[in-house]
Amino acid sequence: MAFSQPQKQAAEKETFMIEDLISLTLRMGVILSSMITAGGLLLLLFSGQSGYPTGNFPTSISQVLSGLFQLKPFAIIETGLLILLLTPVFWVAASIFAFFIRRDFIYTLISIYVLLMLLLSFLLGKAA
Repeated sequence: MAFSQPQKQAAEKETFMIEDLISLTLRMGVILSSMITAGGLLLLLFSGQSGYPTGNFPTSISQVLSGLFQLKPFAIIETGLLILLLTPVFWVAASIFAFFIRRDFIYTLISIYVLLMLLLSFLLGKAA
């Protein structure tokens, strides 16, 4: 199916808008992660405590969130790191959408595969 020139221009403009939004979101994710991690580090340095007994740290997302609400320095640092870890996952998920909009189905399938491998690695890499 051939597109007319105005249709091609509209599709290209929409693609650039999607890519700009993805780029902005990635930058904001890194900035937010850095700020949260730095805040937790400063709290750790000023309080001198991690918020947990020696050798005991949160090992699940629910424990991290619970510690975050209690303003435990180590949980705040881990929250920042989790946001940083999820930033590329978001990029892959958004790329699926962008490739699908472009009708580039091979890259859409490749991106779906990459996202599934990322999610599988998170599930299998969970500490027991």
